[in-house]
Amino acid sequence: CLFQSLDVANNRLQELPAALADCPRLKEANFRGNQLKDKRLEKMVNGCQTKAILEYLRAGGRGKGKAESTREEARKKKREKQQQKKDGGDGEQDELEEASKLMVKVLHVSENPAPLIVKASPGVKDVRPFIVCCVLKGANLKPGNALKRFLSMQTKLHEDICEKRTAATIATHDLQLIKGPLRYDVQPPDELKITPLGRKEIKAKDLLRQLQLEAEEQRKQKKRQNVSGLHKYLQLLDGKDNYPCLVDAEGSVISFPPITNSEKTKIRKDTRDLFLEVTSDTSLQICKDVMDTLILKIAELNRFTLENKEDSGSDNESDAFCGPVNLNPGQNIQPVNFPLVLEQVRVVDTDGNLKVLYPSKTDLTTVSSLLTVIR
Repeated sequence: CLFQSLDVANNRLQELPAALADCPRLKEANFRGNQLKDKRLEKMVNGCQTKAILEYLRAGGRGKGKAESTREEARKKKREKQQQKKDGGDGEQDELEEASKLMVKVLHVSENPAPLIVKASPGVKDVRPFIVCCVLKGANLKPGNALKRFLSMQTKLHEDICEKRTAATIATHDLQLIKGPLRYDVQPPDELKITPLGRKEIKAKDLLRQLQLEAEEQRKQKKRQNVSGLHKYLQLLDGKDNYPCLVDAEGSVISFPPITNSEKTKIRKDTRDLFLEVTSDTSLQICKDVMDTLILKIAELNRFTLENKEDSGSDNESDAFCGPVNLNPGQNIQPVNFPLVLEQVRVVDTDGNLKVLYPSKTDLTTVSSLLTVIR
């Protein structure tokens, strides 16, 4: 690059190419008036010097930022390591590993007589743009402590792969309590109403204020800065004029990421069919990676429950085996050996154009060394 100045103001640019950072002679640049996807970068082009903007691009490509770039690289290496481990085996060992794998069967949208659809409104783009959903049938949460293990697993994923909900947030629902189609939308804090888990219906702004007061009380009682539960995620909504939410066909908010989901679709011990939701303000790939891991963990918990044969508290012994629905009525399927059924869910825009389909043919590759996917 030989030019010293660049003026591309008031165009339709959505991203700035990382190659600009490799222009040593570029001293002055005007990017104002463009609708950049990266809101932090958009603020920088309106108030920072060219040098700072180029440093930002150099650190993270098209403005992802250094921290996000590092996280993406770590995830990529983890996926490559898993693939190498899968490819490195041979012969009899491979056969043993394959036989011990967990299984999940994918039910395609075209095969599903009543597929669930999520419609995403344009407003989510500037708040929390990425969402991935699916339906998982055949969960076994009734015996013993199966439900407690399920909830504990979700909490651990929020701390680990979701990076304390800063990268992504998981919400799990009882499918039988959901009225579709669903709408992924945004609402002002003083209009969004939800019945949070374990609480009464409340406006979002009042819920956050209530949680803030509880957090202050926690700090005083424990005499320390750290807080627990929902209270530690409050700062994730700082500066937002609208809050993201998932709304059912009856107009009820069933999810308010990254804070809570609703008592209306709460999972209980007798829940067998799950609606799974992962949202992020970072990237679609993070949503998919988290969903892959969530499905694997549920499959692992299901197998653990079956193998340990805990008391389900029921007179009917067969209740301990909660296999998925029988896709072929004339066929006798043994629930112990038959996999969970994973139904594809489409996310579309308001005009019905497809935004995301999960799981697609390329999904679940991050867990392929541990999970067999029947497509």
